[in-house]
Amino acid sequence: MKNRPYVFCHMMTSLDGKIMGNWFDAPEVEKAGEFFDDLTFGRVPEGYHMQGWFSGRITSEDAFTNHRKPDLDESAAPVPVGDYVIKMEKPMYYISIDTHGRLGWTSNTIQYSGVTARILEVLTESTSNAYKALLRKLDIPYVIAGKDTLDIPLLMEKLYDEFGLRTLMLGGGGIINWSFIQAGMCDELSIVLSPAADGSTKTQTLFMEKEGLSDDRPVSFELLDVTKIEDGALWLRYKVKNAK
Repeated sequence: MKNRPYVFCHMMTSLDGKIMGNWFDAPEVEKAGEFFDDLTFGRVPEGYHMQGWFSGRITSEDAFTNHRKPDLDESAAPVPVGDYVIKMEKPMYYISIDTHGRLGWTSNTIQYSGVTARILEVLTESTSNAYKALLRKLDIPYVIAGKDTLDIPLLMEKLYDEFGLRTLMLGGGGIINWSFIQAGMCDELSIVLSPAADGSTKTQTLFMEKEGLSDDRPVSFELLDVTKIEDGALWLRYKVKNAK
């Protein structure tokens, strides 16, 4: 494997492995959430210092675009072939995996936990010219990685070489998390385990396989550390054993 960023998967989950759902409403989750955000953005000594984080399309729709459809101009002039690279001096990118160009962005930045991040779209060759033209109009950089489905090693190589990114976070959903881990493109797993659950069978779990991206072949982890957090939560850190 050529040079690629160091990737850590950092998620807050319920006791039943969910990454979203009604369990967030439990009062005991508040301190866990604060600790999770402080770790994410390096606000505590043991925290991470990343240059961006990955999220899947569903996560982006739920958190930022509110399922808005993109405002496409089907008659847009053909855009230049290849990636649309915008490099920042002190980068913080929100890297959205949107292989078919479905997210309805209206701005080139997002706000999360007091942090402003530049949107960076991950597309495939099957993404329409109209969608790429919209991204260019909004000044949203994008990377093309794969023909019809995501080519994770190619994406990692481009983020390293073209954008100069060295440390990135996997931030959900479950499909993206598991796809990167099973492909050997994740080095560390960090879980803030909250003392709550809701038993739902309809919400995403920490890892979820998807045909064409991953399967249910197991991956092993080596425990690095366990830290007790206020109100009964735990911070678990693991090394991902199949990292390439």
